[in-house]
Amino acid sequence: MTDLLILLGVVLGIIAISKVVSVLDMVATAKGENSYMPNARENRFQARLMPGFLIAYFGFIVWQLVAWGDRMLPVSASEHGEIVDELMNITWIVITPVFVFTHILLFYFAWKYAYDKNRKAAYISHDNKLEILWTAIPATVLLILVLYGLSVWNEITTPLTAEDDKIEIELYARQFDWTARYPGEDGKFGKANVRLIEGVNMLGLDSTDANASDDKYVKAEFYLPVNKDVQFYFRAQDVIHSAFMPHFRAQMNCVPGMTTLFKFKPIKTTAEMKEITGDPDFEYYLLCNKICGAAHYNMKMEIKVVSEEDYNKWLSEQKEFLAVEVNEPAEVEATPQTDSTQTKVGESTQLSMLN
Repeated sequence: MTDLLILLGVVLGIIAISKVVSVLDMVATAKGENSYMPNARENRFQARLMPGFLIAYFGFIVWQLVAWGDRMLPVSASEHGEIVDELMNITWIVITPVFVFTHILLFYFAWKYAYDKNRKAAYISHDNKLEILWTAIPATVLLILVLYGLSVWNEITTPLTAEDDKIEIELYARQFDWTARYPGEDGKFGKANVRLIEGVNMLGLDSTDANASDDKYVKAEFYLPVNKDVQFYFRAQDVIHSAFMPHFRAQMNCVPGMTTLFKFKPIKTTAEMKEITGDPDFEYYLLCNKICGAAHYNMKMEIKVVSEEDYNKWLSEQKEFLAVEVNEPAEVEATPQTDSTQTKVGESTQLSMLN
């Protein structure tokens, strides 16, 4: 209720100020003055307001940093997340001095060079040295940041190989929930196709494929072993979703008709994060970061990061997919291991995690 009253007060204040400005314009017009060309006294008054506004502006920014700075990014819990945070910090170090310097100049010039009818502005068409200077320096700095960021991104998105010690998980998105699928003891995902989705076969697994019978899938939550590489495959049933795991600095589009990839290595268990954050109710979450429909806000799934021993125990307790009836053979989506065309991640689907 208090927030509503504050908002109402701000709106009414803006309306009142606009009415006062309108009255002043009408008074100036009645006096035969140009209301859009303030007199010298008004110009001096507005110029004196600029330093005060500058101080208030930076003061408000400092207050925001103190009040909300610890909520910019959650604690990183993946190996590459620390590198991403380092890249973010370097970017802040570069842009903050530029931001402060340019705004000081902006308000200084507004104060120093307020309109004066007795002063005539100098006309300079261009200055080659200045133009090269303010073009070359920002371009060089941005090029370094972009190349550094691109190298980090390429490292993160390069798929793990068969020689890597890893686990594999498929995350399947649909309005408005997630399903996690693990390969069975054979270590291979079974084939799947959206045409085969029916009843309890929510992923459209092909029951004629021997690799599919021992696949396991879970709905409420899924587990990850700490300090072990995880290769994710993402699919979607209906519209574009975006798998977002903020603590792991991981985000990837889930696109109907294709399989996209991402990998990371968790470095902090859920229990460790409870201690780090001081929150006994802390949980990792998989979220949808695309507005995918009316219940988008509720599309999430818990992630449990545990020891490898606990992970193996939990996985062994999950039920295997057992087909009730044999589906007719169809043109099926090959799994990430058998069809390289489906695992190709198009440029349009590779979105940055800090976007």
